[in-house]
Amino acid sequence: MSENEKYLLKVDHLKQYFPVRQGFKTIPLKAVDDISFTVKPGETLGLVGESGCGKTTVGRTLLRLYQPTAGRIEFDGEVLFDSGEQYDEKGKVILGADGKPVLGTKVDVNMLPYRKQMQMVFQDPYSSLNPRMTVEDIIGEPLDVHNLYANRGERREKILELMELVGLNAEHAMRYAHEFSGGQRQRIGIARALAVNPKFIVCDEPVSALDVSIQAQVVNMFEELQEKLGVAYLFIAHDLLIVHHISDRIAVMYLGKMMELADADELNANPIHPYTLSLLSAVPIPDPETARKSKRIILEGDVPSPLKMPTGCPFRTRCRYATDQCAQEMPQLTDRGNGHMVACWNK
Repeated sequence: MSENEKYLLKVDHLKQYFPVRQGFKTIPLKAVDDISFTVKPGETLGLVGESGCGKTTVGRTLLRLYQPTAGRIEFDGEVLFDSGEQYDEKGKVILGADGKPVLGTKVDVNMLPYRKQMQMVFQDPYSSLNPRMTVEDIIGEPLDVHNLYANRGERREKILELMELVGLNAEHAMRYAHEFSGGQRQRIGIARALAVNPKFIVCDEPVSALDVSIQAQVVNMFEELQEKLGVAYLFIAHDLLIVHHISDRIAVMYLGKMMELADADELNANPIHPYTLSLLSAVPIPDPETARKSKRIILEGDVPSPLKMPTGCPFRTRCRYATDQCAQEMPQLTDRGNGHMVACWNK
């Protein structure tokens, strides 16, 4: 088996910049700035970070809901997007004599055939479902788009199977989305994503809008579906307890950059990056004795504006370990052992 065949999804140097007008000039908002990661078949990669760090943008860019600015996206051995930029061994773009990136072969494919294999469960179950469509039509829409049934009877049979799979009753089929609770609406969204039997699903904070009691049910359902169907997840969230519970590996983002990437248990037991240490120190501990002994690491200062990013490492303005080197150059993700990748000069 070749190196590429081991991965279902391979992302290299992905960038997603949005043009923002300021006065008479346009400047780039660097929502995602040069991140790389892989996802294996049937694996769950958790993506965590505070609001505005670029987590959702990563998921939407992978599915090409946004047109990537630069980088390479490879899915199931096929290149979906390649901006053609050439990189050196340190991951820096190679510039020509004219100061512009040296380009190779550009690739930009039609995504329609890949929609069956890559799906998304959106964050807000209240706004991601069409209020004018019945549950049957919402779940059946992907089947219609990809012509995945021979007749109306087979279509309804598939829809009812999907509803049963996510814990909905057949009698719900003719109801509208507003008649359901938040947890039930999220189940409808999950059934819609599963309708085309995908290999990979981006779960964009799928439980953040739900009550805590419902969150556990939905997370357990994601795990059961993965066992049954072998689907891989990119699970985006800001709740580290949920991410640790469901993920095989966890990636930590801050202001569009990836700070740390490791196995879920390894990251939880042995965090290295100062930002990860701060995130984990804020996780509530159910045991009062342990909670009293633990010390919260409070970050000083405010999150910089993505329109005026600090030079070098974006976290340096809030980091107690920051040095002159941190201001000069962004550290690359380096392996600290057993695939534990960290981007930090001083840890």
